Amino acid sequence: MMRAIDKGLVNSRIGIVLVTPAMLRRLPAEGVADKELSALLRRERLVPVVHGTTYEELEQVSLLLASRAGLSTAEEPMVEVAKKIAELVDT
Repeated sequence: MMRAIDKGLVNSRIGIVLVTPAMLRRLPAEGVADKELSALLRRERLVPVVHGTTYEELEQVSLLLASRAGLSTAEEPMVEVAKKIAELVDT
């Protein structure tokens, strides 16, 4: 499984990270998600999508991820967030 994840990360053009309260609770455990996140943070095209939480709460867990420009469902309707993600993926 880890090899398949590595291959997917190498071949990806963009990384989208859905930041939820559950993700914030799991991230400090340093599991597979932590390793994937570390790999994505090295890339220039990482987009966090904050849903059900805030950038301030994200900063408490990952300053690097919180420093990335991203999208928030608290600031925009999900439909608009989805449109912006589709535009990013299409480029």
